[in-house]
Amino acid sequence: MDRSLVLIRVRDDTVYVGHGGTVLATDRHGFLHEGIEHGLFVDQTRLLSRYRCLVDGKPPLPVAQSKVAQHSWLGYYLIPGTTQRDRHADLTAPEGAAQEAVELRISRVVGDGLHEDLDIANYTQGPVALRLQLDIDADFADQEETRKARQQHGMLTRTWRVHEDARELVFDYKAEHRYDVQGNRGVATLHRGVTLRIDHADSLPVERDGHVEFAIELPARGRWHACLRWIPCIDGARLLPPRECRAFLPDRSRHGPEAVFLREATAFDSPESDTLAPVVVDALVRARRDLLALRLSRYDRGPRAWTVAAGLPMYLALFGRDTLTVAWEAALLGPELMRGTLPALAELQGTESNDWRDEQPGRMLHEAHTGPLEQLNFTPKGRYYGAHTTSAFYPFVIAQLWHWTADREAVAPFVEPARKAIRWLDRWKGPKGLHRYQTRSIQGVENQGWKDSHDAIVHADGSVVAAPIATCEEQGLVYAAKLNFAEVLWWFDHKDEARRMFDEARELKQRFNDAFWMADERFFAMALDPQQQQVRSIASNALHCVATGIAGKDHVLPTMERLFAPDMFTGWGIRTLSSEHPAYNPYSYHRGTVWPVEHGPFAVGAYRYGLHDRVEQICKAQFEAAALFEHRRLPELFGGHPRDADHPFPALYPAANSPQAWSATTVFTLLQAMFGLQPFAPFRMLFVDPHLPAWLPEIRLRGLRVADVELSLRFYRNPGGSSDYEILEQRGQLHVIRQPSPWSLTANFGERLKDLVLSALPGR
Repeated sequence: MDRSLVLIRVRDDTVYVGHGGTVLATDRHGFLHEGIEHGLFVDQTRLLSRYRCLVDGKPPLPVAQSKVAQHSWLGYYLIPGTTQRDRHADLTAPEGAAQEAVELRISRVVGDGLHEDLDIANYTQGPVALRLQLDIDADFADQEETRKARQQHGMLTRTWRVHEDARELVFDYKAEHRYDVQGNRGVATLHRGVTLRIDHADSLPVERDGHVEFAIELPARGRWHACLRWIPCIDGARLLPPRECRAFLPDRSRHGPEAVFLREATAFDSPESDTLAPVVVDALVRARRDLLALRLSRYDRGPRAWTVAAGLPMYLALFGRDTLTVAWEAALLGPELMRGTLPALAELQGTESNDWRDEQPGRMLHEAHTGPLEQLNFTPKGRYYGAHTTSAFYPFVIAQLWHWTADREAVAPFVEPARKAIRWLDRWKGPKGLHRYQTRSIQGVENQGWKDSHDAIVHADGSVVAAPIATCEEQGLVYAAKLNFAEVLWWFDHKDEARRMFDEARELKQRFNDAFWMADERFFAMALDPQQQQVRSIASNALHCVATGIAGKDHVLPTMERLFAPDMFTGWGIRTLSSEHPAYNPYSYHRGTVWPVEHGPFAVGAYRYGLHDRVEQICKAQFEAAALFEHRRLPELFGGHPRDADHPFPALYPAANSPQAWSATTVFTLLQAMFGLQPFAPFRMLFVDPHLPAWLPEIRLRGLRVADVELSLRFYRNPGGSSDYEILEQRGQLHVIRQPSPWSLTANFGERLKDLVLSALPGR
């Protein structure tokens, strides 16, 4: 089936939230600008014709808005420019507003009027002061009149009332019409009104210049709330809007007509109605097509060797670590991206010492842009090397190409570039023999680990860590590079070098666990600072230590438990920084958001340690998140709000790329972890160890390639809950073996022997 990007929206410029005779029709961002057919309608009368929230006279920045149910709606906004703590950020731009986030959240529930909650949260590390203004007007037009010129029938009054614990803004409209039409004569009267009642507010408002205005002062991490009820008056009768705050979902426990009908009316389902299988398949199909959309044709090495840009619209360039991650994660589709990415980066490998570009001999590329600023050398990013990650990941991906293809001719040209990259890595060690980074460029990237924003690495008190920095995940990447590349060296008859590199990996693992483990926190430190002291922040960096295998076996379970604590796991994924940290911000690029790309390696790591329940939990969270986004496409990152009654969907980072290459390929890695699928082409073997959850009872892979063999597999869940597989088709000689891969860190001899016997049974 060809899944295109066609998505037709009826009345795309209007959002309708309604229940019964009450409808709120707003623009796409949730406000009323006296537009045609927009307004709060009750009994076919427009009670509100204009309604905007302004902060210090300016509209807030919308970042995510959606209906939750037909009668409810939620909008996330950022308030730019309220603080200037961050010298790097333009706080009027979306990225700057996200890094120093002050959030406005508007929650609405419609029913005999409108219940609205306004919540402001200060996620900065300093106080903020602002004026929140409600710009409101009413015209009481008939629904037909909203499409044409408004006729004036009566008199409209506006009254501001002050109560002891609340404030009210009252619009009252009365009209009289004496008519004599075709023998019909008489006097008709109309009385409509709407009252905005503001109570439960943390600061009471005033009316000023036609606005309702709140003066709000918030300390660091402070919060503010106001409860607004829009109460209609229809011919003298006041309706009662919902009283409960943020009642997004209908109460199914009621015994009214809705509950009775839903309980007793004919119902429909299918075998997959209660599963995520359709979402999983849609996400996989969309991701495969998104990779083609991001292809950088100028780096093509033929139809079966190409590479991709990092993301659309901002990262339409070659990024070393991004494309290597994508090539590895997309290997389930085939080796094309590895075959195209590895030579492109080898050609751009550093050859000289150039501080402007952070280039040194052997260092692998961070990014290569082709825009005017880069080509004219106003910035160093025409060819810039300021990343530690690329040089470590390059040898690892070479090993993955070997595992999938066993193609000596394809792998051989990359052995020497990988050796040079590892030699560069070993020159950048601190006093404890751990790998660290520091820019030399006046326009260089300050943080050169995987979290590369300038404020990503923070002390436990929220202050930014100065360079040189040794982050925990970079040690894991060097460990994985040496361990995996040692195997390639062995196969290519460099056995002495292979033994030495293998021993270096083991020594690094010991040094790492000694230096980074925080016994009191039962977790790994985020980094070591210039004084070689632990940066004791709880962050997602540690999950990469599980993924790469550098975490000591005794440290894995406590690390995993900590990653799933409520301050780290949102319900949609794992935050980049604990929500209890003083620098936490659910919108910040690396201080509280959720990055899909982190979850693929995490799932692989959890599988390698036999933690299948955690694999299922993280895969389910990510696919449920994908179900919320257009085209089942996981964006670059999204907000770190908790998945709870107040946050039925996550907010967006306002400048997120979508499609993003390494978010696209994450879904393949999640699937591979659930299958326990690991190739070893040199021995013509494919290891499978499926653990399918109830929400994915069956899925098939067609045209999987290992070495020169192509096969199709069906993975399925048995009625008793166990998982199994069958080979549907196979062309070529390949041994499909049911057991944890050779890289599993938990499988014992008995398990392997049992699985090996089962693999040899007829029908396999």
